Amino acid sequence: MSEVLLGQSYYLRFDPKLWEAMQPYPPLGTLYAASYLRSRGYDVALFDAMLAESEAEWDAALDRERPRFAVLYEDNFNYLSKMCLLRMREAAFVMIRAARERGCTVIVAGSDATDHAGRYLQAGADFVLLGEGEYTLAELLDHLTGRSDQPLEGILGLAYPDPTQPDGVKRTPRRPDIRDLDALPFPAWDLVDVPRYRDIWLRRHGYFSMNMVTTRGCPFHCNWCAKPIWGQRYNARSPENVAAELKWLRDNFQPDHIWFVDDIMGLKPGWLQRYADEVERLGVRTPFKSLHRVDLLLRGDTIEALARAGAQIVWVGAESGSQRILDAMEKGTKVEQIVEVARRLHAAGIQVGFFLQFGYPGETRADIELTLQMVRDCQPDDIGVSVAYPLPGTPFHERVKDQLGVKQNWLDSNDLAMLYRGPFTTEFYRQLHVVVHKEFRMRKHWRVLRGLARRPGQLRRRHLRMAAAAVFYAATLPLERRRLDRLEKVPHQGVGPLPPTISPEEAAIPTPQAPAEGD
Repeated sequence: MSEVLLGQSYYLRFDPKLWEAMQPYPPLGTLYAASYLRSRGYDVALFDAMLAESEAEWDAALDRERPRFAVLYEDNFNYLSKMCLLRMREAAFVMIRAARERGCTVIVAGSDATDHAGRYLQAGADFVLLGEGEYTLAELLDHLTGRSDQPLEGILGLAYPDPTQPDGVKRTPRRPDIRDLDALPFPAWDLVDVPRYRDIWLRRHGYFSMNMVTTRGCPFHCNWCAKPIWGQRYNARSPENVAAELKWLRDNFQPDHIWFVDDIMGLKPGWLQRYADEVERLGVRTPFKSLHRVDLLLRGDTIEALARAGAQIVWVGAESGSQRILDAMEKGTKVEQIVEVARRLHAAGIQVGFFLQFGYPGETRADIELTLQMVRDCQPDDIGVSVAYPLPGTPFHERVKDQLGVKQNWLDSNDLAMLYRGPFTTEFYRQLHVVVHKEFRMRKHWRVLRGLARRPGQLRRRHLRMAAAAVFYAATLPLERRRLDRLEKVPHQGVGPLPPTISPEEAAIPTPQAPAEGD
């Protein structure tokens, strides 16, 4: 039995594309909440939905732990949680009802709950944590257990039912974000079935990867990016604290690889250089993947520091090969910066991943072709393809919300539905996804095989499969392109270009933050 049962509603099983990819990571944000509550003296158990078959396993956890408090604390570092997929929201509602049926006080935290607190309260939750949740959760539990006489209305970042309010929901003022992230205890990894994760990774990929985070938030202005938890704020752990956690993970769990789940890693000047120094000093250099902005990667010896620290693949939000579209997105970056970063990363022996986004208002077929040409020229090692996705709280959503229908979220990560009147139809963008991936894989396979032609002694069975796949892609790609051309001509009334709210130069400047007390 435990006083508090923490869980989350992202079930990998409910996301077919990512279930097939099978690269599971435990809910890091939930683990931070668990460790913080334990530091405050609470007895905590964890339900990890990531590898669960269904909500029935949550029912079993409730019956086993018999908690007084059931807390659905979504992983705010998981970009899919931030996308608020419909299937996961449905799972959350099922989990709320199950906990209420057992007499638990139900508390919910996460991006979707922050945006739609009323829906979660109507589904049966007693409280919703708004924004960053650790401190709010602890104060709420202190109130509910009698450890504190602080009234509910005095707890910042909280929503709960109140019939006197116009929408029936009382919301207290926003809580200031945690500035001293080093003061938080490391995530509660002892609550995770780490051997199960290790076995899956080793069987499917031949190595074991774990997740870490060095920052919270992003201060840049991309107008389609939802930020319900941290807004425009950005706070970072010290490089020394991060390296110490890496050493702790290595000593206790022996990961072969790390995924840094930051929105932007190493924004502060000199951070990555200090981190590389500390990793070398501790002797814990570990291959990792991370996400960065191209303009920041071009500063000084940033790429060299990444290489020293162990970067294996660096992902960048390339988004588009059309400068017109990047400016419309208020991205604050240049196509030439994307090209130069890809060149420098490859020269440093670091792989490159491109996130690509299609379907932004005003996009033309010519803009799409510029993006495809950028991929051909830069030869990234991997790509992720999505379409413009309007989420509450973004300028993009505000400008297209009148076009949104009943469906305002994807069911799962492979949905790719145009939720507003995009430049082309949903079917066009789904077919574009097929074309982009087939061409990318075909060209990548041919590059590998051409390299092997100079080293025939290294030929393996997997390379024969790669050759067969490349031939298949080459044979079928013309048919896929012709289908895309036909779908381009389907009658469709899309929204035109949206006027920018800020200049490209302003988009590249982080929002200044007031210094914390003692800074």
